[in-house]
Amino acid sequence: MRTILITGCSSGIGYDAAHALAKRGWRVLATCRAEADCERLRAEGLESFRLDYTDEGSIAAAVAGLDRLDALFNNGAYACPGLTEDLPRGALREIFETNLFGYHDLTRRVIPLMRKQGHGRIVQCSSVLGIVGAEWRGAYVSTKFALEGLTDVMRLEMRGTGIDLILIEPGPIGTKIRQNSIPHFEKWIDWKTAARSADYAKLLGRLYGEKTGPDRFELPPSAVTKALIHAVEARRPKARYYVTIPTHIAGIARRLLPTRWLDWLVA
Repeated sequence: MRTILITGCSSGIGYDAAHALAKRGWRVLATCRAEADCERLRAEGLESFRLDYTDEGSIAAAVAGLDRLDALFNNGAYACPGLTEDLPRGALREIFETNLFGYHDLTRRVIPLMRKQGHGRIVQCSSVLGIVGAEWRGAYVSTKFALEGLTDVMRLEMRGTGIDLILIEPGPIGTKIRQNSIPHFEKWIDWKTAARSADYAKLLGRLYGEKTGPDRFELPPSAVTKALIHAVEARRPKARYYVTIPTHIAGIARRLLPTRWLDWLVA
């Protein structure tokens, strides 16, 4: 039985992927940051335990007892919206701990096991915002750009080992990332005293307003799962999987357009 470890399974992309791969016969290690979510997943028939990217002990414990791991899906992440000029150092330090350092720590810990096996797939959940930037999303964008670069280098370094490094770049996807970003926004962004406090009206409406339907071009988490299945089951997986129309457009635009034209397009 093939085994995959998936992070961020409490909802959204990770939740959908865990159930879908279990139905396909994989042994799924569906991890969550909170034990209460793990209990819920265990009640649903999944093998689940706690893994928090900011807790090195939980990462070490997740890998310690494994004797086989065919695939890792690094998925858990969060956003901290706000103008970049209003992001304090602590906000960036905190988001990088989860969105990059935790990914890297877990990845490094599974590589020896995969090398011993002679094969493995490490799939990183990036974003359309790992290809192009967008206003109000500087903290999240910076982590995804860093993840893309780190994964590109590791893919080169792993050539010939049987270990594949793969990026999935979705966006937008119907998840709780917007709602989950609110506590981080409230913790770190002092928007009321910001030089551009009036400009925050639109962001506040988007954060706190009730969502009445999907965003334009938004796809469900199952669209990411479809890409993940190909990434971990295909004989020759792609190095990158674009999910949603905006991601395909961003990938082409990044390669072909001058920077100022790309800025205009994104804006």
